[in-house]
Amino acid sequence: MRKKLIAAMNGKSITPIHGRSISPIHLIIIVAITCLWGFNFSVIKAGVDNIDPFILTGLRFTFAAFPAILFVRKPDVRWFYIVLYGITFGVGVWGMMSMSIYTGLSAGIASIILEFSAFISVLMGMVFLKERISTSLKLGLILSLLGLVFIANITDGSVTLVGFIFAFIGAIGFSSISLMVKKLAIKDMFAFVAWSCIFAPLPLFAMAYFVNGVSFYSELTTLNSTAFASVLFQAYPTTLLGYWVWNKMLTKYPLSVMSPFKLLVPIFALMGSVIFYDEQLEINKIIAFSLIMAGVLIPLLAPLFMRLKVPLVALKRFKKS
Repeated sequence: MRKKLIAAMNGKSITPIHGRSISPIHLIIIVAITCLWGFNFSVIKAGVDNIDPFILTGLRFTFAAFPAILFVRKPDVRWFYIVLYGITFGVGVWGMMSMSIYTGLSAGIASIILEFSAFISVLMGMVFLKERISTSLKLGLILSLLGLVFIANITDGSVTLVGFIFAFIGAIGFSSISLMVKKLAIKDMFAFVAWSCIFAPLPLFAMAYFVNGVSFYSELTTLNSTAFASVLFQAYPTTLLGYWVWNKMLTKYPLSVMSPFKLLVPIFALMGSVIFYDEQLEINKIIAFSLIMAGVLIPLLAPLFMRLKVPLVALKRFKKS
């Protein structure tokens, strides 16, 4: 019994609810990345206010690929997956998100609709990776879903149906690339992100022409400093740095652990939208974001309570024996 108590006190008998426990330094890094991504939505809005959204996104991935691929070797991954990731990431996620903001969604609202990917990712993790979903995670997802319901009832003009559809497609794309990264178990993540970016620009430039009737040349000749700054911010800190780090974390922790962290992105996105675009905080938005924050915190705090509970239970049993 004494050995069991010591094992419990050392945490050896504790099986983390979601798999591996997240180290404190990784927790800080993950939250910092979500902050970066949140404020990036305001940067996207600044860009689409000055240039076609598909052209903006295409330039983002052009700069993300070059000059990075000149300094890193092609990752040891089949070309098929590099191309598939690049097109899904560039067109399916950020081409759609840029269009959602261009068609009327506020930066804050666009970011939270993208968080449907949290639920899609959890379902994908259950179906394809056989991941176990804890009670605390289920409760967190329910609260977050209620938050999204409140978002759907916002009537201040910051939500449009077309924009919602584009953002929802982006959410599906985000979940797909998360599953892809998890399945492939990529070792050289920075090279993978950089090389995959090569395959996003051409489809995006083509969509600018066929969907919006805009040519790459005409938009490039009118590119101003605001649009260019938006491109650079999205290309380097957001894409290369952000997704390199995020994907590295995906290889260490289950999708069911990582997905709730993405729900922090709309919190930071709303802050950016309020600061830079004077977005109004209606009661629906306050309730929605409060529910989403609760949905994030509950699954994160549950393992901590379990760590405290198990040694206490073991101690009681030891005293009785």
